[in-house]
Amino acid sequence: MRALLSTQVGGPETLEMTDLPMPEPKKGEIRIAVKAAGVNFPDTIIIRDMYQFKPPRPFAPGGEVAGVVDTVGGGVAGFAVGDRVLALPIFGGFASHICVPTGSAHKIPDAMPFDEAACFIFTYGTSYYGLKDRGQLGDGQTLLVLGAAGGIGASAVELGNAMGAKVIAAVSSPEKAAFCDNLGADHTIVYPRQMDKAAQKDFSQQIKGISREVDVVYDPVGGAYAEPALRCLGWEGRFLVVGFPAGIPEIPLNLPLLKNCQIVGVFWGAFVRRDPARHELLTQELFQMYEAGQIKPRISKTFPLQDAAAALELIETRQAQGKIVLTL
Repeated sequence: MRALLSTQVGGPETLEMTDLPMPEPKKGEIRIAVKAAGVNFPDTIIIRDMYQFKPPRPFAPGGEVAGVVDTVGGGVAGFAVGDRVLALPIFGGFASHICVPTGSAHKIPDAMPFDEAACFIFTYGTSYYGLKDRGQLGDGQTLLVLGAAGGIGASAVELGNAMGAKVIAAVSSPEKAAFCDNLGADHTIVYPRQMDKAAQKDFSQQIKGISREVDVVYDPVGGAYAEPALRCLGWEGRFLVVGFPAGIPEIPLNLPLLKNCQIVGVFWGAFVRRDPARHELLTQELFQMYEAGQIKPRISKTFPLQDAAAALELIETRQAQGKIVLTL
């Protein structure tokens, strides 16, 4: 098998293509011949030892794959050689083959191509859990999505529409705003990449010009963008903390008190491990939405495995629109 390995702490340029012995599945595992691997923000920080999980080196990044089961381990039920699946291994996915526990794999609909399957569950799973379980987003409510043109933000825009919300998509360029218009956002706002106090005030005013009060803020960006979004929440609104590519924000805690609002964490990976039954239910609902045409991964670029560094750089520098996928 071939794998793109992290052998030292560093950026995408430190990854090395390596030939390795073929892995054999243990009891309760399946081996997947990988056809496509999704590229996500955690892949950029796990190789820098900045993620919640720090696997021992050498390891391949890649937390989301799709492919075909080519071997099953002992005691496996529900999967067979030839099954088309997606899986969430946390790491190890930038490789031609990977062994995963059956609990981290899902059979995919016959009509779902491997590239879409490889960038489906990480983003839509995070956003659906965040909006439905943590944010309690309801029909007719107003949802503000920061970083709305990225993979995770785009999924929140689509899901917000599917859940009957009015969606405001906030992005950093007119090109990204046009992308969100095509996703079905009801309104778009372009904010500056450098957010000073004046820009924060202007951002808040733009949001309030569209909706006097926001019910749910979905924030996978962090940094200086968080506070002006929080200031636009209505009474008993929910601010969903998803990620921090722009840095960890400093929030004046008088704001949650004055608005009687909630700041809610969305740690989807831990939720999957702690409540697999609920995760399975939400996943099946997502597949139903996909088959109904309500959601569909927007893949803007594909790269071969050996060019994963270029794909990671697009994610790291926040240039990506929609999803980026590696194909094998």
